[in-house]
Amino acid sequence: MAVESGSDRAAPTTGSGSPGSGSSEEYLAKRQLRTGAAGWVLLAGLGVSYVISGDYSGWNFGLAEGGFGGLAIAGVVIAAMYFAMVLGMAELSSALPTAGGGYTFARRALGPWGGFATGTAILIEYAIAPAAIATFIGAYVESLGLFGITDGWWVYLAAYAIFIGIHLSGAGEALKVMFVITAIALVGLVVFAIGAATLFDPAKLVDIAPTDAVGASSFLPFGYLGVWSAVPFAIWFFLALEGVPLAAEEARDPARSVPRGIVAAMLVLLVTGAAVLVLATGALGAQALSASGNPLVEALGDSTVGVVVNYIGLAGLIASFFSIIYAYSRQTFALSRAGYLPRVLSVTNSRKAPTLALLAPGLVGFLLSLTGQGAVLLNTAVFGAALSYVLMMVSHIVLRRREPEMPRPYRTPGGTVTTGFALVIAVLAVIATFLVDPIAASLALGAFALFMAYFALYSRHHLVASAPDEEFAALAAAEKDLDRT
Repeated sequence: MAVESGSDRAAPTTGSGSPGSGSSEEYLAKRQLRTGAAGWVLLAGLGVSYVISGDYSGWNFGLAEGGFGGLAIAGVVIAAMYFAMVLGMAELSSALPTAGGGYTFARRALGPWGGFATGTAILIEYAIAPAAIATFIGAYVESLGLFGITDGWWVYLAAYAIFIGIHLSGAGEALKVMFVITAIALVGLVVFAIGAATLFDPAKLVDIAPTDAVGASSFLPFGYLGVWSAVPFAIWFFLALEGVPLAAEEARDPARSVPRGIVAAMLVLLVTGAAVLVLATGALGAQALSASGNPLVEALGDSTVGVVVNYIGLAGLIASFFSIIYAYSRQTFALSRAGYLPRVLSVTNSRKAPTLALLAPGLVGFLLSLTGQGAVLLNTAVFGAALSYVLMMVSHIVLRRREPEMPRPYRTPGGTVTTGFALVIAVLAVIATFLVDPIAASLALGAFALFMAYFALYSRHHLVASAPDEEFAALAAAEKDLDRT
């Protein structure tokens, strides 16, 4: 049997033998989240909070890859993929409501290897996305001239320190703060839309000169391939929405509230994403907007409305930064509690917040933010996200066919046809990350391979059988064996 130091020494494993129930209870008692902290409205706010920074910055780099037409087409396709994926995840989260989210779904469908692969891909996304957002926060702070800051690393450090500190105070407090910041950010988008509408000029949408690429035109200046290259940036309009199920153990009536929350968030983000893409590009022009660190502000120009949106835009970036810290901590917590990652990472404090699961990925993200390469970090995060989407959609399809009788309080409209569509687009999105930045995507793939090597050589021999995600899988296996007898 696996042996670890301290109180974890007696934790039950999936290896040979298992200690008594008392040691199992003691192990899990130190790894408890606060239940009942969020209803579906708060979860919908969490979903919007994850993503809303993508409306304020990052998406516009896709204009340099596909022009307005390429990014718009990619945006429609990706929006359809996310909507299909969200419907699939709503079903999975209602059936398997634990803090593992995508890892739990894949663990049930694809076994320990598939579960860890999915959890790792999600963790790469969530650990790196805040680093990219931190660089955008730095750009907004510098443009405002706040505190005379001209070097972004002070901003990155302050952001990580302050918001990890708030999360350490507990989930209920953190989610309420997130909800308020997100509401402010949504008000900012309304203010932006009103101001940008007065500056809108359809000709500015297509002001990038066509290249000699196949299919190039004023609408698609980089040709057909530009549409594919714009996909990773279109994902920025929805990136991290899939993190809503990670709050399942802290939600009230998760089988109902998680599906409602994630679908409601998706509907809000469809509206905001379309609005900023069209209005910002039409106000400033695709060429000028394609390299901007704070596109909505530059689209409004030197105006009072622009200053207001600049301040509120900072709130939008903070909302996503803040909420994705929550997401990476819960994914780290779930993987650690089940033994896939070092178990010490899942120990919670007196406020039921996972201390090291908040701090360790935060340190990695802060160090990455020091590169200042927001676009590169964005593409790296998208690689992890797209890979996790592939695995989660495969999980939905496998569970529908292998376990058709599994209780599902919510069922995906269209079933496997819906998630099959999302699967195909997600595969294309993974490939697209190599088209945009093969170095960043290769680095992400290398990090993924190192995690899988750790699992192969060590952690698969030290899994904790009594962890909720492992118990789900064990129960399914037991029921399957009974059916055979």
